[in-house]
Amino acid sequence: MNTALSRANSLFAFSLSVMAALTFGCFITTAFKERVVPVDIHVSRVMLKNVEDFTGPREQSDLGFITFDINANLLPIFDWNVKQLFLYLSAEYSTRNNALNQVVLWDKIVLRGDNPLLTMKDIKSKYFFFDDGNGLKGNQNITLTLSWNVVPNAGILPLVSGSGHISVPFPEAYETTKTY
Repeated sequence: MNTALSRANSLFAFSLSVMAALTFGCFITTAFKERVVPVDIHVSRVMLKNVEDFTGPREQSDLGFITFDINANLLPIFDWNVKQLFLYLSAEYSTRNNALNQVVLWDKIVLRGDNPLLTMKDIKSKYFFFDDGNGLKGNQNITLTLSWNVVPNAGILPLVSGSGHISVPFPEAYETTKTY
């Protein structure tokens, strides 16, 4: 009646139920925690070039270069249910053609155990800041925001924006490339 196989099956089912309850407890204890921290972003240099766009027939597009500083204390975000943070700096702006443009300029992964004090100086954008036209030239309201995804051990993957952002005006003229 109670063979070794049925006893092993019962033990496995009970263990699986206990593990599911512990995982749910891990999730629920940190599910409603506020994960927003103040972020200080400072832009030290903005440069704009007009380059040939190879996607269409002899089109020109804007290419922006930004040098920035970031200061943030990410320690309050980390708890026993956070495995890592995926940080990214995004630019958000509007043009005549598009009401909303969003471009990721830089990203970084911060693991548990790494230094949670983010103090970065003179960082250049990691990815190209292209606009599909001339929407960057003279644009006075390009907003930079640091956001992060919290990667938990158990639970949902929240997307959080930092409480600080900065609006950056882009120049009215293009940088010229010197050829020798």
